[in-house]
Amino acid sequence: MAPLNVGLMGYGFSTTCFHLPFIVPNPDLKVYAFLQRAEAPSDKSAVKPGKHCTVDFPDAKHYRIADEFFADSNIDLVIVCTHHDTHAEFAERALLAGKHVVVEKPFVVDTKEADRVIALSKKSDKVLTVFQSRPPFAMQVKRSWLTVVPDRRYDSDFRTLRALVDASAFGTITECEMHYDLDFPAANLTLTRVSLQWVTSWASPGWAPGEGLMYGIGSHTIDQALTLFGTPATVTGFYRALRGIESRTDDSFTIILQYSGVKKNLFVTVKSSAVSQMQYPLKFLVRGYGGSFIKFGDDKQESQVMVGETTETPGFGIEPEATWGLLTTKDKFHESQTHDERSGKWVGKFPSANGDYLGYYVDVVKAIRKEGEAKVTAEHARNGLRVIELARESADKGCTLQF
Repeated sequence: MAPLNVGLMGYGFSTTCFHLPFIVPNPDLKVYAFLQRAEAPSDKSAVKPGKHCTVDFPDAKHYRIADEFFADSNIDLVIVCTHHDTHAEFAERALLAGKHVVVEKPFVVDTKEADRVIALSKKSDKVLTVFQSRPPFAMQVKRSWLTVVPDRRYDSDFRTLRALVDASAFGTITECEMHYDLDFPAANLTLTRVSLQWVTSWASPGWAPGEGLMYGIGSHTIDQALTLFGTPATVTGFYRALRGIESRTDDSFTIILQYSGVKKNLFVTVKSSAVSQMQYPLKFLVRGYGGSFIKFGDDKQESQVMVGETTETPGFGIEPEATWGLLTTKDKFHESQTHDERSGKWVGKFPSANGDYLGYYVDVVKAIRKEGEAKVTAEHARNGLRVIELARESADKGCTLQF
């Protein structure tokens, strides 16, 4: 079957770090066209890689005008990697042009836009999915060991946690903390990491939908929470600006999700902070009647791509043992655990599953060819947006709100 022609909108960090490295190796996808406003450089030899699409992909079409990009009937799949407030417009235009669509997170900037785009996707019968890269995955369990089926799901830390939750390693879960922290104290706002420069660009004292860390990093972590536990009964939110200015645009936040029914004793806390002086940032803390799990460190694929590694590089997507999570259970669950005589519990470092962002686009191709379903649905992303809206409203009003 011929590969699908991919048209990418935007040529910034998201496109070059999170999408192209996992599209290029996929034989079912062809990098066909780009929409990049900047004019092609006359002397390409003087341009560093990652700055202009015509330098890195000389055989791909280069469009500077959106109308011409959408009019290209050869584009099968559009990847929207533009500014947050353009996501809805470009997703709609792509669907109206008869193309399948992947939208970089956050999906759109509010639930009204989400509902409108979702309705259009159903009418057009095209695949509409969001690049969250953290959906569930299959697994197999036997007594004292756990094996993740190589089903190509994406972040190593979340793949690991999902496997443990699905295997009931913790029994009934009472609390789950999900962290995704940055570290740039106000005294040191000169950042070397390109991926953090978008945070320091928030110089205004105000805020607009789509801005802030809740919409940026938070949309990922909220998606994880909803994937594991479903939609909550209530949402309570708090946010701050710790980057050295007074602003309503958050760079640190805490969202508490409370559940009802059989999950009435469950609290899920989603947190991000701009100040995190830790060797390895805290990622997950899970407690239940049957066990607990505490995990530091993060998935390595982003940092590996940023230094030029690829999916073919040995060790790509593999976490070092130093950041494996600590699993404690009442009964022995995994061969890595040993019995602690003092507490009477079984304790051990639980090996992290390998990260594999390639799997996201493998699943997108299957959905387009009707060989499977999109793993991250637009409806699921819409619920994540609703959590963000309620969290900010909750923080502004100082109260807990019904979902």
